[in-house]
Amino acid sequence: MWCKRCDSEQTKTFTGEVAIHFAGMNGLNKPMVFVFPILVVCLHCGLTEFMVPADELSVLATGVPVPGVAISERGE
Repeated sequence: MWCKRCDSEQTKTFTGEVAIHFAGMNGLNKPMVFVFPILVVCLHCGLTEFMVPADELSVLATGVPVPGVAISERGE
């Protein structure tokens, strides 16, 4: 796979754990969304790409928890 930023061929695949937070003060009252993606990391420039699954993406789009999605409730 080629890096979209620097065109390097030096990419490697890893597994990851990512906690996605909503920005700003309003984000403190919204859930933190956890995803466990496959990460593609450019070993030359550091650009990292991953896909957010549909259910987790829904939480990010709406700020409303979805059953079965790993979140940490905020603002409580």
